[in-house]
Amino acid sequence: ALPRGDRPLDEEIDLFGMTHVGRVRPVNEDHFVLCTLHHAMTVHGTNLRDMSHLPLRSQRIATVGMVADGVGGAAGGSAASALAVTSVARYVGSALECLAAEDPARTDEFRAALETGALAAHEAVRASAAEDPALEGMATTLTLMISTWPHAYIVQVGDSRCYYWHDRSLQCMTRDQTMAQELVDAGVLSPEDAEHSPLGNVLSSAIGGSEAKPVVAAMTVQRGCAMVLCTDGLTKHVSDAEIAAHLRDATSSEQVCRALVDLALERGGSDNITVLVGRAPRAPGG
Repeated sequence: ALPRGDRPLDEEIDLFGMTHVGRVRPVNEDHFVLCTLHHAMTVHGTNLRDMSHLPLRSQRIATVGMVADGVGGAAGGSAASALAVTSVARYVGSALECLAAEDPARTDEFRAALETGALAAHEAVRASAAEDPALEGMATTLTLMISTWPHAYIVQVGDSRCYYWHDRSLQCMTRDQTMAQELVDAGVLSPEDAEHSPLGNVLSSAIGGSEAKPVVAAMTVQRGCAMVLCTDGLTKHVSDAEIAAHLRDATSSEQVCRALVDLALERGGSDNITVLVGRAPRAPGG
């Protein structure tokens, strides 16, 4: 494990996210959140003349990114993804309390809390659909990344992805939960054929669908890394190698996001496109 003293300062973290309706869909059914959570002291009254020794500077607890790609029609898909993101966001703060004491024994509790949050979002979407016939069949993907430095946790349901970039290498940290990928895993379909199979668009797990199977993974992050979260509106048109090339030549997270979205649009923009990028630069002199 890396020392906590290696944690980048708030002003060093480079975060940017954007979404685009694309060139075909009439409505954007994607939703995202990109934020940081902080401990802070707020002084409401004092007679101290010098407060320079008080811990007034807020301390970042975690960096959080979340993307959701709704399905089930324009109204239903948008409602499902918004509801999922909102529902899970309520769980993030309480889940992080499990790590506040820096007790390794509570890591399993934290991971369980993240899974519970995803399943709660699943039930919330299903309940909303049951109340409104116009929303019947709505569902959404959900991919959540929480970095507590030097650790990161990823929760996935569906086929929106999370990538980790470090040492000029890109690794996909999630597995698409689609019928095509299920057949690849079973040895029935080759990865090459899966790329062109219509079953690649059929989710085997979704928030609000017939079944939600959240997968929670943990990893270690390092200085000089970047994390990318995206919906399949990007990966339908842009390869992993091209994502890696843009991260290699990145000047900022915003520049990477805009370049990747532009590339997907140039190639047809057949779906809504959402991209989030977070970069942790190398330490000064590193």
